[in-house]
Amino acid sequence: MDTLIQQLINGLVLGSVYALVALGYTMVYGILQLINFAHGDVLMIGAMVSLTVLGIIKAVAPSTPLVLQLVIATVVAVPVCMLIAAAIERIAYRPLRNSPRLAPLITAIGVSIILQTLAMIIWSPNPRVYPDLLPTTPFEIGGALLAPKQLLILVVATLSMAGLLLLVNKTRLGRAMRAVSENPRIANLMGVNP
Repeated sequence: MDTLIQQLINGLVLGSVYALVALGYTMVYGILQLINFAHGDVLMIGAMVSLTVLGIIKAVAPSTPLVLQLVIATVVAVPVCMLIAAAIERIAYRPLRNSPRLAPLITAIGVSIILQTLAMIIWSPNPRVYPDLLPTTPFEIGGALLAPKQLLILVVATLSMAGLLLLVNKTRLGRAMRAVSENPRIANLMGVNP
């Protein structure tokens, strides 16, 4: 029974991560009608930028608390990811909006390969370990072990999904996104620029 509970917890944690990735793909595809294969690569660039910022902070101010280091790294990495995503959309995807469906698909794969190659050139292809913020000692729930990192993943994924649900269903931006997803032409007539 303990093994079953343990595997349920592991599956729930991994499923939460997959759900967030799927939500990202769904949002992009629903609005732009484009499968963005570079979605994960932009996330990888953000992780590498934050890891680089952590290395700089440790070299310049090693006594800075780890939590503050991670906050600073996140504050730097998120705008970098936003700029990269905006540049990709502007340069690679927007010019192909009215082209045959195969052209944006090939472009998305090409952008993904370019980002991976740039990351290997800048940071090397060797794997890196992100520092642990939380204690690594797991706690027991019903005979199964739950690591603090797993609990954090579950909480962040749940809050992110709830926030996205509220954004899409309760805000003006969400209404515009749903309108573009439903019928881009009519949404454009109503003043929403897809």
